[in-house]
Amino acid sequence: MPVKEKKENNSNILSIDIGGTSLKACILTADGELKSEFKKIATPVNSTPEVILKCVKELVLELNGDFDKISIGFPGYVKYGKVETAPNLAKNKWTNVDLAQQVSDMLGKPVRLINDADQQALGIVSGKGFEIVFTVGTGFGTALTFDGELLPHLELAHLPVTKTKDYDDYIGTKSFDKIGKKEWNERLKRIIEIYKTVFNYDTLYIGGGNSKHINFELDHNIKLVTNKDGITGGAKLWEVAEKYHVYTNYPNNK
Repeated sequence: MPVKEKKENNSNILSIDIGGTSLKACILTADGELKSEFKKIATPVNSTPEVILKCVKELVLELNGDFDKISIGFPGYVKYGKVETAPNLAKNKWTNVDLAQQVSDMLGKPVRLINDADQQALGIVSGKGFEIVFTVGTGFGTALTFDGELLPHLELAHLPVTKTKDYDDYIGTKSFDKIGKKEWNERLKRIIEIYKTVFNYDTLYIGGGNSKHINFELDHNIKLVTNKDGITGGAKLWEVAEKYHVYTNYPNNK
């Protein structure tokens, strides 16, 4: 329906980025322009689904703005609007959780839910060639794109990188706190070398809360990005979600 489509294209979007360290949110236009302040609150320890819902509600109250739909980036594996894993939030609490539906019911708006690195990639990549986004924060997030199109999401964070560690263990915040900034940077260099060899990317984007600690010179095709850059992907998600099988959850009738 042309009239309905026009209305959707001009409606504001609440874009939420759920992370292991903090939750971020802002209101965007359909074109990804900021319509509100960029708000952030700390992610509580042992964040169960109930805790995350409370945090989302708190962020919405702080923003105090109008929006017609919602995009959520989530730090784990997401399929058909449901969360299957969230190792950096709360163990054994995030299997088959219909988070998109719960947020939709709570806020009374349609919701689209996707992996957080994938949502950031939608807001960051140039759309030229093979581009990779990874985030170094509480864990290790990844998104792969080709000519601006998202490739299937892979939980590369859980591939082994040593005999005893996966990427989350190797480069996440717990390791940073344990080994210190110097060794953490050495580990990041090793990961970049692995990615260069395995993926032969055209451009690599590095974001996440710990990216501020990078102290070595990056290759010409490696770019640092911020949470603010990535959260604009929440607008793009409403343009392209159908091709990636990202379902829309509408509020249940009360």
